[in-house]
Amino acid sequence: QVQLVESGGGLVQAGGTLRLSCAASGRTFSTYTMGWFRQAPGKEREFVARIIGSGISRYYSDSVKGRFTISRDNAKNTVSLQMNSLKPEDTAIYYCAATKRLGIAADNYDYWGQGTQVTVSS
Repeated sequence: QVQLVESGGGLVQAGGTLRLSCAASGRTFSTYTMGWFRQAPGKEREFVARIIGSGISRYYSDSVKGRFTISRDNAKNTVSLQMNSLKPEDTAIYYCAATKRLGIAADNYDYWGQGTQVTVSS
């Protein structure tokens, strides 16, 4: 069982930055691929980024590539999402998730945090 708690959301102007963090419980954090997803009002949850257990491989959606960076610290059981050059369309609830399976679909992830709101004003 893995418990995930996100933090770091807030209100920011377009072009600004935010850093989201996700703290995970458990002693096997490094064996999980960690992902960030987001869900805007009236839209389906969408993949943002993921990082494998070792941290060597990272993958991003086209909509955030070059602006967002995912990282992890296995010693501290945390995964972060640095968000730069934020746009109003980045406004959503952001979720941290964990899986031991492959793929970027939300259905592949077994554990989810409660989410943190990110609002980008124009």
